[in-house]
Amino acid sequence: MPMHAVRPKVLGFISEQASAWLVALVVLLAGGALTLIVAWAATDLYQQQVRQRFQLLVNERYTRLQERFEEQEQRLASLQRFFVNSSNVSRAEFDGFAQPLLLRAHAYAWAPRILRDQRSAFEQKISRQRGAPFAIRELNASGELAPALERDEYVPVLYSQTQSLLGSPLGFDLLAQPLRRSALERAQKSGKTAVSQPMQLVGVEPAYAAGVLLVAPVSKLSAAEPSGFVMAVISMRQLVADGLPKPNRDNLVMQIVDTSDTQQRVLYASSNAVGASDLSAARRLTLGDHVYALTVQASRVFDQANRSSTSTILSMGGLLSLLLSALLYVLVSQRQRALKLVEQRTEQLRLREQELRGAHGQLRSVLNAATQVAIIATDLRGVISTFNAGAEQMLGYKAEQVLGRMTLESLHLGAELDARSASLSAAMGKRIVPSQAMLVQTPDNLHEAREWTLLREDGSRLTVNMLGTVLLDDHGLWVGHLAIYLDVTEQKRAFEALAARDRLLKKLSAHVPGGIFQFILEHQDNGRFIYASDGMRDIYEIDPGLLQQDAGKVFERIHPQDVERVQLSIRLSALQLSHWREEYRVLLPQRGLRWIRGEATPEELPGGGTLWHGYVSDISDLKRVEEELRALSITDSLTGIHNRRYFQDRLKAEMLRLNRTSGALSLIMLDIDHFKRINDQHGHAVGDGVLQEVCKRISQRLRRTDVFCRLGGEEFGVLCPHTDGEQAYSLAMQLWQSLRSAPMDAVGTVTASFGVASWRVDDGIDGLLLRADSAVYVAKQAGRDRVQAQRLRA
Repeated sequence: MPMHAVRPKVLGFISEQASAWLVALVVLLAGGALTLIVAWAATDLYQQQVRQRFQLLVNERYTRLQERFEEQEQRLASLQRFFVNSSNVSRAEFDGFAQPLLLRAHAYAWAPRILRDQRSAFEQKISRQRGAPFAIRELNASGELAPALERDEYVPVLYSQTQSLLGSPLGFDLLAQPLRRSALERAQKSGKTAVSQPMQLVGVEPAYAAGVLLVAPVSKLSAAEPSGFVMAVISMRQLVADGLPKPNRDNLVMQIVDTSDTQQRVLYASSNAVGASDLSAARRLTLGDHVYALTVQASRVFDQANRSSTSTILSMGGLLSLLLSALLYVLVSQRQRALKLVEQRTEQLRLREQELRGAHGQLRSVLNAATQVAIIATDLRGVISTFNAGAEQMLGYKAEQVLGRMTLESLHLGAELDARSASLSAAMGKRIVPSQAMLVQTPDNLHEAREWTLLREDGSRLTVNMLGTVLLDDHGLWVGHLAIYLDVTEQKRAFEALAARDRLLKKLSAHVPGGIFQFILEHQDNGRFIYASDGMRDIYEIDPGLLQQDAGKVFERIHPQDVERVQLSIRLSALQLSHWREEYRVLLPQRGLRWIRGEATPEELPGGGTLWHGYVSDISDLKRVEEELRALSITDSLTGIHNRRYFQDRLKAEMLRLNRTSGALSLIMLDIDHFKRINDQHGHAVGDGVLQEVCKRISQRLRRTDVFCRLGGEEFGVLCPHTDGEQAYSLAMQLWQSLRSAPMDAVGTVTASFGVASWRVDDGIDGLLLRADSAVYVAKQAGRDRVQAQRLRA
């Protein structure tokens, strides 16, 4: 190798002759370019992340709004079913049913259909019931309520439940107003829920005045025409904005427009400001028979929360590039000054070289006499200066090919030098170049031989032990290195052959989790372990040596309920030569109960018997996680009792049992009275405490066979297997008494309405649930705080 090829460079790639100012400028420009690339990439990534965050927010907001629209339809549908299923509804019954429905709705109302010839009798009847004059009215030309003009049909407001302080204009004929008439006609024609065009609500704040009228017809099963209409007056701002972040904290700006409105009036618009970004999205919301366009834009709050880091990257990158260029300028300039000093010293050493050549001749004669050992000397640059006869015989090179032409590094395997360089650099805290790795020794292995791989002239490899040391002149100055090599190829082969089996077993034991084994089952079911790894000690807490003496100790550790199954599976695997796999429990002296999984592959032995090769592993953590996940999936997190999912599973199982064997089954459902009032007056934290106390009191009175579940909100169910209706009613009375017997902290006495239903022949899940739910409803309508058994509606 030419001598100039091994001349070191600054940082491994900067030439010694390069100008320090040029190096600093190039590094500064490169750093600036890299900073721009990183800033561009960060900007692109920032834009993608912002779009993704915005879409996630839009999807969540749209889902929440659509759920609220659907909830209003469901609430009106429940009021519709209430009138359909009732032959006659009083004002008190209407108020009791409609008042809990007022969440995010301005008002609910009932308006019967009255024909021309029925008007007078209807007005007199209602006047007697109210104890005050009642008339069907409409707005006159001056905007005041006056008796309605003669028409073929009237739809006056009879019952109303509203959040407005002004109340509702009872007797107002809905057919007298075009918007309301249009909604009623569409609902009557389709038989489904209809929505009016946007209207201004009366008696509310101007900000909440924009809204719609949601109408549903009430038709008896035997009637061709509806007997009346139930209505929900909805303020769009009250429906949409309730529960959303405040304007100064909202990330989105929304606008809702009725697509069927020719004037395209805005039903709802956010009060916060639109941001500077162009992010926007459009969705379609449905309510009744109308479709509303939802437009969403990013707000200023969103822009402020998602600022770009491009300016920070540019400033930090520029500063780092400037510091790096200054550092390289200092490094290169100092190295160039040092190289001048080195060149001066090299000139002096060249003169000494002339004097040493005479001594080298004498030393060569001595070295060539050692024909079984390779002795190689180099100068400080690593260029070979001495190559004895033993080196020629060992490596196949002639001295003329090597001296002054090749370096010691060229004789070594490059991969070994790189690995040794990395380990030395880490140990010594400074960089050791690969060309010096074979000569540098750490203080703890000074003058110790080390194994290396050399490359012969023909390309073959030779394993040697090398001992390296430094060469000093008469003044104690370092002038080169001396390396002595011994051929250990045959010795290494013999050592590797002897250690092959041990390495294989150690690798198997180290890489297989748990324990590996070889188990042999001989005639008359005599089993023994012929090999057991150290992992078997952790699995069974038995020393592997003891296992090989007595295999029965393993079966003593297996759980009594599992040992027979494990032994049977082993015999079956031996009989069929099939793969053995089992999961079983063991009882350990120190760690107690653990779950073990074992697998093994059998083979039939020529002399009879079966040999298994397999492993066992501890799966206790996996089993524990499975049990915890199952418990979480069927448990209500607030109260600690079973949840609705577990209730449905148990109810299905009990129904299957009844279909197979007959028997008895009862269901108790209860609903806490006025629970919303507790939350509103005392807060949700107190409400949660009430739920927990109710569950505690009821759980104390239940039997072990009863299944107590939270069905949702303040609604609970108790499934009573092997229990008839009378027994269930008696149990429900005990539960009812346990609730009202003592007041609860902060809220006083808490009551609940109970419904009891029992299973009937050919009854299904839906039938049983419906009868229990109907009993709860009857109990609430009868004044709450009571137990109501199932009954058939006439």
